[in-house]
Amino acid sequence: MTYTNLHAPASGLDDEPRESTSTNGSGGQESQPATEQHECPSSSATYDSARQYRRRSARKIAIIAVLVGLAVCAFVVATIVGPMALSVGDVVRGIVSPNDVDETTRTVLWKLRLPASVMAVLIGAALSLAGAQMQTILDNPLAEPFTLGISAAAAFGGAASIVLGWVIIPHAQFNLAAVAWVSSVVAVAIVAAASVWRGSGKESMILLGIGLVFLFQALLALLQYRATTEALQQIVFWTMGSLQRANWVANGIIAAALLIAIPFTIRYAWALTVLRLGDARAKAVGINVDRLRIATLIVASLLAATAVAFAGIIGFIGLVGPHIARMLVGEEQRFFAPASMAAGAALLAAAHAVSITVVPGVAVPIGIITAIVGVPFFVGLVFLRKRTVWN
Repeated sequence: MTYTNLHAPASGLDDEPRESTSTNGSGGQESQPATEQHECPSSSATYDSARQYRRRSARKIAIIAVLVGLAVCAFVVATIVGPMALSVGDVVRGIVSPNDVDETTRTVLWKLRLPASVMAVLIGAALSLAGAQMQTILDNPLAEPFTLGISAAAAFGGAASIVLGWVIIPHAQFNLAAVAWVSSVVAVAIVAAASVWRGSGKESMILLGIGLVFLFQALLALLQYRATTEALQQIVFWTMGSLQRANWVANGIIAAALLIAIPFTIRYAWALTVLRLGDARAKAVGINVDRLRIATLIVASLLAATAVAFAGIIGFIGLVGPHIARMLVGEEQRFFAPASMAAGAALLAAAHAVSITVVPGVAVPIGIITAIVGVPFFVGLVFLRKRTVWN
C-alpha cells in the first residue's frame, strides 16, 4: 500500500531562505530575508497531496460505479435468459407493474428468474466481501471464505441432513440450509476459540482451518460411502453449488447477513486498512489486533456460512473478486470493500446467466461454471500482471 507523505516539501520551493537587498536612507544596502510567495512549503505540499488524494478517491468511486453497473447488467441478462426468453421490457413491466404482463410471464419472473438472479447478486457480494475480509485479517492473498473449513463443514452438514436425517428446523425446504449453516458456524467457532485460548496468530488459524477442511472432507466421504444412490445424487448436486433453491425468504436472510456485515466494515474500515501494514504497526496506533481479527473472522464467516447454506459450495468468487477490486482501487477499505462486493456480484450473476444457457434446457450447477471461469482467470492474475498487486 502506498501512502503519501503529507509533509514533504513541494517541488520548486527552495529549502533555504534567500536574501534580498534594500537601500537604506544613506544609500547603503542591508541584507533582509526575502519574503517568499509561499511562506510555508509544507502547507503547499499538504494542499497538493490532499488534492491528489481527492482526485484518486474520485477515480476509485468511478471504478466502483462501473463495477456496480456491470453487476446490474449481469443481473438483467441472468433474468431475461433461460428456457422461456423474456425481453427487457417484459422484465421492467413485470417488476414495475406486474398486472400488465400475462400470468405465465409473471409466474416465471417472480417465482423463478428474479429470486435466482437476486440470490446470485447477494451471494456474490457476500462471498467476495467475506474473501476480502479474510485476506485482510490473515494477511494471505490465497485466503477466502473456505480457507478455514467453512465450505467443508457446510458440505458435511448438508450431507448429514440428507443421509442421517438431522433436523434443526421442521421445514423440509429450509432444514438442509439450517444444518449446513450450523455446521459452518461450529467450524468457525472452533477456530476462533482456539485462537482466543492459545493466543494463536494468523498462521495458526490458517493451519487449524486446513486441518478442519480435511476432517470434514473425511466425514463427508464416510457419509457418501453409506448413502443410497438417491441420497448420493443429492449430495453431489449440493456440493456443486446451485441457485435452484432460490426463494424470497432465503434472499431476505442473505440480505440480513449483509446488513450486519456492511456497517461493521464501515465502522472498522480504518483499522482494517492499518492492519494490512502489519500487527506491530496496528498495535502501535492503539488497535486491539486480536479482538479485531476475531470480530472480522466472525462477520466474514457469517456471510460465507449463510451463502453456502442456501447455494452450496461456490468456489473462486471469494478469491477472485477481492483480487479484481485490489487491482482497481487498492486496499483502502473504504473503497476495497464495496469494490469487492460489486465485483463478486457481477461475477456470480454472469456465471448464473452462463449456467442456465450453456446447455439448452439444463441448469448446470453454478459451482462448475465459477471453477471453469475462475481457474484460468486467477492464473492470469498471477502470471500476466506486470506488477505485484498484493505487496
